[in-house]
Amino acid sequence: MNVKFDIGNFERLMLKQRTLKKAISTTGVGLHNGEKVTLTLRPAAPDTGIVFKRVDLPQPNEILATPNAVHDTRMCSALEANGARVATVEHIMSALAGLGVDNAYIDVNAAEIPIMDGSSGPFVFLLQEAGIVEQAAPKKFIRVIKTVEVIDDDKWVRFEPYHGFKIDFTILFNHPVFEHSSSNVKIDFATDSYVKEISRARTFGFMHEVEYLRSNGLARGGSLDNAIVLDEYRVLNTDGLRYEDEFVKHKVLDAIGDLYMLGHPILGAFYAYKSGHALNNKLLCALLQDETAWEYTTFQQKDEAPAVFLSQSTQLIVESTF
Repeated sequence: MNVKFDIGNFERLMLKQRTLKKAISTTGVGLHNGEKVTLTLRPAAPDTGIVFKRVDLPQPNEILATPNAVHDTRMCSALEANGARVATVEHIMSALAGLGVDNAYIDVNAAEIPIMDGSSGPFVFLLQEAGIVEQAAPKKFIRVIKTVEVIDDDKWVRFEPYHGFKIDFTILFNHPVFEHSSSNVKIDFATDSYVKEISRARTFGFMHEVEYLRSNGLARGGSLDNAIVLDEYRVLNTDGLRYEDEFVKHKVLDAIGDLYMLGHPILGAFYAYKSGHALNNKLLCALLQDETAWEYTTFQQKDEAPAVFLSQSTQLIVESTF
């Protein structure tokens, strides 16, 4: 019996990679260097990944977002490669992960991504304005197949196998405001919306840290317009908090961006206690170093994919490219 294989139908059924429909630009200031920055998001071919490009350098250099490219985790995640550096990439990486964008170029004319309002919300808006399209290549995942953990004194992070993507994050700060704000959040993206529940959570800091940070060349562009600022007793922002648990949700936002340095969405559960950029990156490196702990996987049938990624594939799609 002869069976005819329908390539077109096969492509329609598989879970595919995604990129932008068109280029889009914005301007802002860097949180730490205080410099004005122009940023442009551009479409990229299948299997390109997320690539940052310093267009202000004499010979523009590209930096592929990978765990090994993370060279500085003081107050942010900074990438370095080919003689170029781009800092504070975690918020835009988080937005790309949250909307399921696999391939994109990010052009910047300075050494830092603009902080915008301190969340990933403005980057989500940019991606929505640009439009997101499917590409004729299967979406590739990194599936966690055994537990991997990294411990640093009283802080720890852990991956566990899970058919989907969920996060359990706990923070601990000795400050009066945190007595009335939840220090733990559990998010399962099969049922919880990244855009609604996470993307608007802003970065935060303490007044007593400002002088120290600025003396070390950091936080020069910080203000009440792009961060939640606390003195010894209260939140100084007159508009208050966007979420009751905004502090820990911002840590989740950061972690999603840090984890996307793997270059592919994660199938697994992420647990964190008092973690930050450095520990998140150490966990990625530990995972990749243990080849028995993970595997690449694709879904040739959309209905086999976890709900979170299946819902991403039906949202914000402008058109398909074959």
